[in-house]
Amino acid sequence: MNKNEIEKIEIDILLETLNKMHGYNFSGYAKASLKRRIRKTAKEFNLESISEMIPKVIHDNNFLNKLLFNFSITVSEMFRDPPFFKSLRETVIPFLKTYPYIKIWHAGCATGEEVYSMAILLQEEGLYDKCTIFATDFNNSALAQAKEGIYDIKQIKEFTENYQMSGGKSSFSDYYITNNNYAKMNKSLRDKVTFANHNLVTDGVFSEMHLILCRNVLIYFGSDLQNRVLNVFTESLVNKGFLAIGSKESIEYSSVNDKYKAINKKLRIFRKKI
Repeated sequence: MNKNEIEKIEIDILLETLNKMHGYNFSGYAKASLKRRIRKTAKEFNLESISEMIPKVIHDNNFLNKLLFNFSITVSEMFRDPPFFKSLRETVIPFLKTYPYIKIWHAGCATGEEVYSMAILLQEEGLYDKCTIFATDFNNSALAQAKEGIYDIKQIKEFTENYQMSGGKSSFSDYYITNNNYAKMNKSLRDKVTFANHNLVTDGVFSEMHLILCRNVLIYFGSDLQNRVLNVFTESLVNKGFLAIGSKESIEYSSVNDKYKAINKKLRIFRKKI
């Protein structure tokens, strides 16, 4: 048996252990992505083989949390893909303004940059006070950081440029305070946000959503899991609700494709049909 075959067995046992011991089911995730993240974690802990990770997953909560953090998609930035947020402002917000109350779900919110971006946009469009935002992820460490809303000051220049290119109506500096090497987002941006643990692999719908954002998460799932998650989103949306996914993701060959109309096909903004 060669090295690759042994590694595959080790990964299978590791994933089975995660599922049986802790209820995290990663069987539907893209295998290449999982392998990269598992190897990354092994290297960080100076482990010579993946099999050494298995007892740590069982007995070491710190290790478990780090592994889950690496599995989660946590690389993000404020107003990432400015044309996307500009299109939201111009094509989706006008429809949301027609509702007396708005519910928004950020699925796979990671460390919260997109959540705060949306909160700022909603404030500027006069919608924030009549909305509820649900920001979910299966990664508790990422959620904790999202709740804090604290980011490296070195990122602020890029965040500011993104904000300006997305059609921002104010000065980005109005939305945070600085403290040494960090920027903390204003507390008012969290007033309408509920952060919660939710696993897209196993958990169910969030009902009566007007807008769901799940960007750059589906790309890490296999096709069967993508279909499951897209069906959860479809069941969660009100009729004529909006779904936004990542620029490298698609619903074209999914089981829900015929249930949506493209609002901006290039930027992956869709509207659920009646």
